[in-house]
Amino acid sequence: MFVGTHSRLHYSSLSSRRPLRALLFGGVASLGLAVAPGLAGAQSPIQAPTAENGHSGNNITAQVQREPAIALPSLSPLVERVAPAVVNISARLNDDSSEAADQPADEGGSQFDDMLRRFFENRGMPRPNHQAMALGSGFIVDPDGYIVTNNHVVSHSDKITVIFKDNSRHPAKVIGRDEKSDLALLKIDTKEKLPFVTWGDSDNVKVGDWVVADGNAFGLGGTVTAGIVSALGRNINEGPYDDFIQIDAPINRGNSGGPTFNLSGEVIGINTAIYSPSGGSVGIGFAIPSATAKGVIEQLKAGGHVTRGWLGVAIQGITPTIARSLGLNPDQPEGALVASVTPDSPAAKAGIKQGDVIVSAGGHPIKAVHDLPRLVANTPVGQKLELKVLRNGKDTTVTAEVVQMPQNLEQVASDQSESPEASTTSLGLQLAAIDARSRQQYRIPKEVEGVVVTKVANDSPAAVLGLQPGDVIQSVDQQPVKGPEQAASALKQASGKGTILLLLNRHGASQFVGLSVTPGVGGGNPG
Repeated sequence: MFVGTHSRLHYSSLSSRRPLRALLFGGVASLGLAVAPGLAGAQSPIQAPTAENGHSGNNITAQVQREPAIALPSLSPLVERVAPAVVNISARLNDDSSEAADQPADEGGSQFDDMLRRFFENRGMPRPNHQAMALGSGFIVDPDGYIVTNNHVVSHSDKITVIFKDNSRHPAKVIGRDEKSDLALLKIDTKEKLPFVTWGDSDNVKVGDWVVADGNAFGLGGTVTAGIVSALGRNINEGPYDDFIQIDAPINRGNSGGPTFNLSGEVIGINTAIYSPSGGSVGIGFAIPSATAKGVIEQLKAGGHVTRGWLGVAIQGITPTIARSLGLNPDQPEGALVASVTPDSPAAKAGIKQGDVIVSAGGHPIKAVHDLPRLVANTPVGQKLELKVLRNGKDTTVTAEVVQMPQNLEQVASDQSESPEASTTSLGLQLAAIDARSRQQYRIPKEVEGVVVTKVANDSPAAVLGLQPGDVIQSVDQQPVKGPEQAASALKQASGKGTILLLLNRHGASQFVGLSVTPGVGGGNPG
């Protein structure tokens, strides 16, 4: 499971974002043994076994390691340089915060909390009575006292304290928070210039690069670990702009908001979450890339909030089945499939249509569905964006002007019609026209047209795909359907291809799905 890694005293420290999978948010401290030659403090080279030193001449390792051994350097010069800019953060939870109460009571302290309890109980001493606190990490990015951390560390607090390496404490105020990126900017008042660190370029980071991190693991104070970049562009389904750097350095509760450094001492990531079945580090940690964080922090510093670009399309990924239905390569489907277009939006004005596949935006290829929202969000408001689109097997290009993302993207719901039914026996669907009763029963928005699914047979192709009563089939192979008999006929005809592309609407949200069927099997019996 995913867990936020900021540490809480007596209470769980799961992410303040939706608890979809327990995501330990907090401090991800990353530090590994770098093998870059030439750094200070190198230890003696490790010798490979050879025939000369008494080992078998047939030793495979000896045969492979003919190159001179590489020394393992000390990272202490780097750590000494950047550590003064890394801080601990203590945030007192406000009374109306439900986060601590909503989480299992044994998550926060874990083994460390159990150890403290045993320490006091074994001596007949009462445990200290602490208020609920969130403990995290942060780092100074400006000598005037601006500090970066995770939003989930401070979002439910009424008092924030920043603790420096010398244990001096300073009250901090929130300059701005951004829930979508899980970033926050704090400020402390200071008369002297503070040590600070600079941003690196996460776009130049490669898998296998060494990284170093410092954070407040389990509230113990500055803890440095090391590791390598395990993967890039990770999506952990925690937000629309997920683009995490995955690192293998040990990261734990309390590290949230702490920096991940490259070997030049530049911040290339902000440690945010770990994957953990137990709550402790298993070597799978996630950091927000500096390329994302830098722009967010600059906006928070300038105005206290973040403005993002918006086109007005709902998109989805392309599965192999959907790719076959669209005539695309199912082995390597790329692009973002447009599930719906908001009326009067920039996308609608540019001519984007439902069923289009956006393959590039602003000259950047859209390899995966998450590429597009990140790119659009980071595009300045007012800038025109050239979109390359695949429509009905043909390439076309449109230009849309990016506007500011609306504060509330609302869905409309409510009511109308008569109700004949039809069934498709091979697919396992019972279909009906949409009337006032079904709109109310299934919460079908008044602007949604098509046929409603009233029954799904067990173990049928439709059931395997996840269709359920209340789903609205709006089109079959990109042809709109108006009534159940028309839909049943279209499904029967399309089933001869082996794959059917359906446009479904569930609770007001449209999405394409690819349905695999056995060619030649009857498609349905109107009834």
